Amino acid sequence: MREIGHFIGGKEVKGASGRFGDVFNPATGEVQAKVALASKAEVEKAIVNAQAAFPAWAAVNPQRRARVMFKFLELIQDEYDDLARLLSSEHGKTFADSKGDIQRGLEVVEFACGIPHLMKGEFSEGAGPGIDLYSFRQPLGVVAGITPFNFPAMIPLLKCAPAIACGNTFILKPSERDPSVPMRIAELFIKAGLPEGVLNVVNGDKEAVDAQLTDARVKAIGFVGSSAIAEYIYATGTAHGKRVQCFGGAKNHMIVMPDADMDQAVDALIGAGYGSAGERCMAVSVAVPVGKKTADTLVQKLIPRVEGLKIGPATDPQIDYGPLVTRELLNKVRDYIDSGVKEGAKLVVDGRDFKLQGFENGNFIGGCLFDEVKPDMKIYKEEIFGPVLSVVRAKDYEEAVRLPSEHDYGNGVAIFTRDGDTARDFTSRVQVGMVGVNFAIPVPLSYYTFGGWKRSGFGDLNQHGPDAIRFYTKTKTVTARWPSGTKEGAEFVIPTMR
Repeated sequence: MREIGHFIGGKEVKGASGRFGDVFNPATGEVQAKVALASKAEVEKAIVNAQAAFPAWAAVNPQRRARVMFKFLELIQDEYDDLARLLSSEHGKTFADSKGDIQRGLEVVEFACGIPHLMKGEFSEGAGPGIDLYSFRQPLGVVAGITPFNFPAMIPLLKCAPAIACGNTFILKPSERDPSVPMRIAELFIKAGLPEGVLNVVNGDKEAVDAQLTDARVKAIGFVGSSAIAEYIYATGTAHGKRVQCFGGAKNHMIVMPDADMDQAVDALIGAGYGSAGERCMAVSVAVPVGKKTADTLVQKLIPRVEGLKIGPATDPQIDYGPLVTRELLNKVRDYIDSGVKEGAKLVVDGRDFKLQGFENGNFIGGCLFDEVKPDMKIYKEEIFGPVLSVVRAKDYEEAVRLPSEHDYGNGVAIFTRDGDTARDFTSRVQVGMVGVNFAIPVPLSYYTFGGWKRSGFGDLNQHGPDAIRFYTKTKTVTARWPSGTKEGAEFVIPTMR
């Protein structure tokens, strides 16, 4: 059976801890590979390699660092389809969705190609008598990223590309559930000209994470995953003096106003709610129709669409979504559905008993649709991470604004309406980090920042865009004076610009 090790010092190395995790085929439930789970000593080896590589890489000028990014983009195009198939085989998402996963990551690499401009500082000539004032950005050193299973290409790239472009060296700890794509990304970066040791991949579990959180040589850590772990990583990392950005769970609402194009809204809910089997932090999991007539119409239109979803293995090009990544997650999603029924929500489409001939042991579940969900129910309060959409009926617009604003999560929200005043008021008032107007999954493009509020985000800076450059660099400000006929003698007052 294939064994996946680590990528340290520019090459794949075998795991030495003696511990391994199973990498499953989500469609069959079979183990297709074993991935090494790093010990603290193996993390130490990656840190040593990254630290040794840092001075030379930081000294490379930004233009040359950008050339590595350009070459990486060129190389990845040559095996785009193969990489997408590899991603699908471990995650279970459709081939088209896997290509989208890769593409969104590449867009962050494209943004990082502009690093010569992005790292420019400021200069003020004659800020005072004979005084020039200027600032510039410098890399932090060894930095790390801990990334989830649901986007095994996009999120590792949006973490490592800006960090490396800024002149840092990087240690990636991807999800042990689908580790092959991150490993291949590291190989392609080396092929593109990245020096050995600049990008290291350490596969593992909590032991590998804790080793990085407590090591003083790791200057910054970025994380994406559940809110409970995000909070733990943020608290532990900052307690050890690190710069930390952590992004957690979500409960994304989509408000449907009475004047909305109902067919457009239904299309959006089906795609955003059930795409990738709901395994997205930006999935819409709550529909909020405003008014009884709107709610009744929306639910009646949703029912046949949810019942008609095509589900199967990622190798089938006709499917809408594939299996969940693991049996553990499948059971967890089923438990949430059972909880919703027990608490009194109306399960109008029940996909729990879905079976696929020939794939009986796969992690498949049919689309589920709840109506009349209340804010005190578990299925509303917690992130399910499966193909389950909850309809929470709002009596009026004010209640529709209040629901996402008062929720513990604040990642994404959308409103569907034809009224510009309503949309403008909503975008201003709603207490959520990313907002869509007639756009169900409001993930910003790579040159804007991506991040949620409340328990969806921990830390002051977001992912990609300008915030990524700020996060992965430190600013140095210089006040310089070159004497030119100035009087001699000590000055005992604080310097001013007078």
